[in-house]
Order: sequence, then structure tokens, then C-alpha cells
Amino acid sequence: MFRTVKELVEFAEKDSISISEVMIRQEMEVKEKTREQLFEEMETNLQVMENAIEDALKGVESVTGLTGGDAVLIQNYMKEKTPLSGNLLMDAVSKAMGTNEVNAAMGTICATPTAGSAGCVPGTLFAVKNQLHPSREQMIRYLFTAGAFGFVVANNSFISGAAGGCQAEVGSAGAMASAAIVEMAGGTPQQSAEAFAMTLKNMLGLVCDPVAGLVEVPCVKRNAGGSSLAIVSADMALAGVTSRIPCDEVIGAMYRIGKQMPSSLRETGEGGLADTPTGRFLKDKLFGITS
Repeated sequence: MFRTVKELVEFAEKDSISISEVMIRQEMEVKEKTREQLFEEMETNLQVMENAIEDALKGVESVTGLTGGDAVLIQNYMKEKTPLSGNLLMDAVSKAMGTNEVNAAMGTICATPTAGSAGCVPGTLFAVKNQLHPSREQMIRYLFTAGAFGFVVANNSFISGAAGGCQAEVGSAGAMASAAIVEMAGGTPQQSAEAFAMTLKNMLGLVCDPVAGLVEVPCVKRNAGGSSLAIVSADMALAGVTSRIPCDEVIGAMYRIGKQMPSSLRETGEGGLADTPTGRFLKDKLFGITS
């Protein structure tokens, strides 16, 4: 069993297999399930992700009215104009935000690794799908690759905002997506690790400061940032760019930063954007608090 990214890559290189295959074999051993059973379970997750994106692009709105409709706005923008950052990136942003809009609207999503960061993996997957044209099996393997890196983070650091800030949620999710993109695009296991490291280190220190304590503002738009970084880092890794700080050390740094982060910046809704005049106003308005 691997517990670090270094071990994960070594297993893949030793047997000349992909990261996704390492994860599948480990899951078969640990869970005592067949390959077919694991693929069936992951297909269910993939379908939930696809359904959420389809629902989002029809237009959804949260009960509070704080979020909803932005995924559709971006899709319309892409049809009417040429995005400065390109169609693929903006499609990923739209679908990532849309997934979180569905979550905020009490729809069904697949936590990857959490509900608040659930947009990065499916958003990027269903965006790059239009360019890479993967088979359904390759799409399922994308999720196993993301899961392999998420497994390492969960066992060595944090994946929840309450424990380590949003760096642990959207940071981890964006990095997981970046690693998976690289494999789908034909990159090496080491390049997946480089992409993961470059995405995560650019999100170190990101706080978790939900307005009114709800997983809406700024959570939805942070998934846009995580997805963007995932695609850019994947491209850098595929180009041969490497992280000067090894992947496992980046994960370790995230852990230490999270431990140093005050509780007001770890999902309590007491600091950061939640403590701005507008943030406090929205909280009071939503909960019927009058001064």
C-alpha cells in the first residue's frame, strides 16, 4: 500500500503502469472487490457528476439566493464571444461552478474530496473530455487517479476546511484534478505528481471563510480558481516544467500551514470574507438578525 506520492509514483514506474492502475489494484486488495465491482462503483460516481453538470447548465438557484445561474452565464458568454482565457478553461470553470451551484441548491453531487470542493474534478474532466475524447473507461480512470492523490492527502494532511482551511478543500481538489488531467493527456506518473505539486503550492494558505457559514460564497467561485490552476499546472507539467519542492513536501507544508491557521479562518464564518461589512450584512439578512 502506498502512503506518499513518492511511493505511488515508484509503484507505477516499477510495474510500468498508470497511477490509476496502482489505485485500482490497491482498492482491489484493501476492499477485497473485483475490478468490475470497483469500476461499477466509480461509474456511479461519474454519472452523479455528469447529472449535476447537466442540471447546472439548465440553471439552478440556492434557497438563499446567494448563488446560482453563473454556470449558465459563462456558457452564454462562450457562445457569444471568444473568452480571453480560452474555451476549454472557461468550460471547466463553468462546469466546476455549476457543480457547486447544484450542491448549494440541495442537489446531488459527488464529494471530491468534499462537497465544498466538488466542482474541480468533474468540471475539468467534462471540459477536457471535449478535447481529448476519452473512452468511458478513461473517464473512470481519471477519477481513480484523482482519488489516488486524494488518498495521500487525506492520510498525511487535511481535506476539510474546518481542519486546514480552503487550501485543504479546493487546493486538494484542484491538485487532484491536475494530476488526473496529465494522465488522461498521456503524461507520465511523475508528471502527474509535478502537476499536483504546482497546483497545490499555488493555493497554500487559502482560508476557509464562508459567508453566513454557508457553502456558497466564496466557495462556488473558488472552485473556478481551483479548476483554472489545475489546467494550467497540467499544461506546465506536460511541457516538462517541474516543481522545485517535491509533491510530498508541498503536502507537508499544507499540513503545517493549516495547523498554524487561526480558527476564525477555518470554516467558522468568523473571519476573512465572512467578516466584511457585506458578509456580515448578508448573514444578518439571511438569519433575520436586526441591529
